[in-house]
Amino acid sequence: MRIGIVVNPDAGLGGRLGFKGSDGRAKEARAAGAEDRAGPRMKLCLEHLDQLLGSSLNRTQASLTLVGLSGRMGETWYYSKSLGEYSECIGATPSETKPQDTIALVHQLIDANVDAILYAGGDGTTRDIVTALEQQGEAAQRIPLIGVPGGVKMHSGCFATTPKAAAEVTLAFVMGDLRTAITEVMDLDEEVYQEGVWKVRMYGEAWTPSSPRFMQGAKEQVERASEEETIEGLAHHVQVLLEDEPDLMVIWGSGGTLRRMGEHVDQQLTLLGIDIYHGETLHNDLNESQLLELISGHKESNGDARPLLLLLSPMGGQGFLIGRGNLQLSPDVLRMIGHDNILGVATPSKLIGLDAVRIDTGDSDLDDAFQDKRFIKILQGFRTTRLIRVAEV
Repeated sequence: MRIGIVVNPDAGLGGRLGFKGSDGRAKEARAAGAEDRAGPRMKLCLEHLDQLLGSSLNRTQASLTLVGLSGRMGETWYYSKSLGEYSECIGATPSETKPQDTIALVHQLIDANVDAILYAGGDGTTRDIVTALEQQGEAAQRIPLIGVPGGVKMHSGCFATTPKAAAEVTLAFVMGDLRTAITEVMDLDEEVYQEGVWKVRMYGEAWTPSSPRFMQGAKEQVERASEEETIEGLAHHVQVLLEDEPDLMVIWGSGGTLRRMGEHVDQQLTLLGIDIYHGETLHNDLNESQLLELISGHKESNGDARPLLLLLSPMGGQGFLIGRGNLQLSPDVLRMIGHDNILGVATPSKLIGLDAVRIDTGDSDLDDAFQDKRFIKILQGFRTTRLIRVAEV
């Protein structure tokens, strides 16, 4: 089977810097010290895929050919063994990449008769790929997409939950174990976001292997007018915590639920950013280095910890608590905060059908540490909490 490889080398660059996306800001992100995200995650996926192909799990002895470009849109991230043994180069990566290069590569992959496309990027990359497929007609639109999560925003249903999950899906698809199904291609509505409104809209559809365990599904926009009282109760819970412990540092995650809570406690939070409130001061839209500086300074003179709380809201429909839209919370930041200082926040409607939360920190050891804890606490109303399972990946 022929698998087309697409890597957007600029995807995810701005995540830890607090950018809300990386489109058009690659040079700025690299100048600020940003490191590649999409490429290394594709490499992790292909390393795991190579192991799976050589294991007993490959019961049909399925084989594949990776079809792609040399350079950072492809072969740079191939597992060393796969580079020579089962790859086919159809061109070279341009010196600087832009969305049109992704579209052009997909056209080349279609001409090369690929059976599926495995790509690393975010929602912007997904939209570019779907645009290219639409330009090639109905037959091309049925080519399945398997997304390796490598961007800042990943609302679309094409993405696997983790790079290793993308490898599992690819093997199952190659062996013929998975059917394909239509999923929604979602992205942030940039026009209304500029007006301070967080809204995800549908931009198209794509075919993808159907695997509820390993594919994340599209984000759901869950809104209920009757939930405003619940939001007020959640905010009141946080307000009481601050009143009981004036030295408490509250780290606010991103998303609409938390922003609406902030309005009830007179804190104007960043819609898609990470904010810190401490000592009657609100620090808005912090990047990774700013978070590390503020949190590391929140200690007693003898080094003992002072009270700290990270509030996170799971992504509706997908259940991601960490790893989608909050890349500023890097593994270093999360280790400094500590598992016991993390509190999930969710309204009852967001918890419907959610039996576990997903964690994708980008660090497999840290992911394992969260899974070893098995559960995380979720606040669902004033002084009302429940434990929810951390999903295995």
